[in-house]
Amino acid sequence: MKEKFIISTIILIIGGFITKILGLFIKIVMTRTIGIEGVSLYMLILPTFSLAMTITQLSLPISISKLVSEDKYNNKNILFSTIPIAIVINIITILVLMFSAKYLAINLLNEERCILPIMAISLTLPFISLSSIIRSYFFGKQRMLPHVISNIVEQIVRMSLIILLIPKLVKINIVKAVCGIVLVNIISETVSFLVLFLFLPNKLHLTKKDMIPNKTYIKDILDISIPNTSGRIISSIFYFFEPIILMFILQKVGYSKEFISIEYGIIEGYVLPLIMLPNFFSLAISNSLLPTISKYNARGDKKDIKRKMKQAIIISGLIGLVVIITLFLFPNFFLKLIYNTDLGKNYLLVLLPVFILYYIQPPLVAILQGIDKSKELMINELTGITLKTLTILFLSYFHIGLYGLIFGIIVNISITTILDYLTIKKSI
Repeated sequence: MKEKFIISTIILIIGGFITKILGLFIKIVMTRTIGIEGVSLYMLILPTFSLAMTITQLSLPISISKLVSEDKYNNKNILFSTIPIAIVINIITILVLMFSAKYLAINLLNEERCILPIMAISLTLPFISLSSIIRSYFFGKQRMLPHVISNIVEQIVRMSLIILLIPKLVKINIVKAVCGIVLVNIISETVSFLVLFLFLPNKLHLTKKDMIPNKTYIKDILDISIPNTSGRIISSIFYFFEPIILMFILQKVGYSKEFISIEYGIIEGYVLPLIMLPNFFSLAISNSLLPTISKYNARGDKKDIKRKMKQAIIISGLIGLVVIITLFLFPNFFLKLIYNTDLGKNYLLVLLPVFILYYIQPPLVAILQGIDKSKELMINELTGITLKTLTILFLSYFHIGLYGLIFGIIVNISITTILDYLTIKKSI
């Protein structure tokens, strides 16, 4: 198991690095093509996109990965028991988004141009859900190569489409360009699914029994997914209301809509993605960690769980430290290199120190999921996001612009990571 974990982690780190490089290039092309106006518009709808994906996925990939890794289920039947749940949730979410797009854009986001991009989001959801469900099967089997290859191919397809289509759509108008960025996910996720499909066993034999949803399996899937999703949905709902709250309060204290949109776009479109760019190391560790910890937990091996936790924290922390020091010393260089701007430097310097905690968070989350502490994880996330929102609400009245959001992010990361660590220490 140790050897499998190391190999899986190495594969995910290499694949994550390649994917991040491709993603970085996509971001460079996208931000330079659509400009600050397009980035700001895209960032306004991103919380809606995030919430919709959280709802439609219902943490089903986590459930599948965990159950498959335990080697006591009919894995084919797990997949076919999951798909009907995903279909129902996707249909409901699509209908809600389609019919509420106008209200969300005009009454909540205060930006009429968001109507079409929100409707575009709804069309991408089934493709993202299906791809993530199939991918989670390979995670459970600790077969990381299919995930890595499908991710790389997906990014190449997405990059090609953005390079070919978005400049043409920008000439029409910025709304069409943002819609195009959203809709390319349909093609890229479809290609990703097809690549994953090729890695399924050649002698895969499906019986009628395999394809009939199993009530016991559905219960086991939901027992894992609902607590995980509850925390994620709560976080996504708060994230969804974040630009709405900022727009309302900051306009009330005298800031213009244009200033708020641009500054929010700088933070969400430039600063945070730059700091999170190297996070693929932590995510690679956490993705390998979940099936491993689930196996250890199933046989009550707390000693190995503690050992894996220490290794994950040390490796993720060291990588995070190198990233933080590098960005702190050369903020203008990296902002200019990636986005061709120095906007956001001050925000970046304030956020960097606390992000050492952010880099060790994914492994902690994976451990909590692996030891069946999803409810505690949800409470920790809810505590952090609630304090973040209260910080934003309070500080935004002090005429400090978007720094209320910056300090809210700091509070959220600090509280959530500390609570996750304490929960694990108490449990093992």
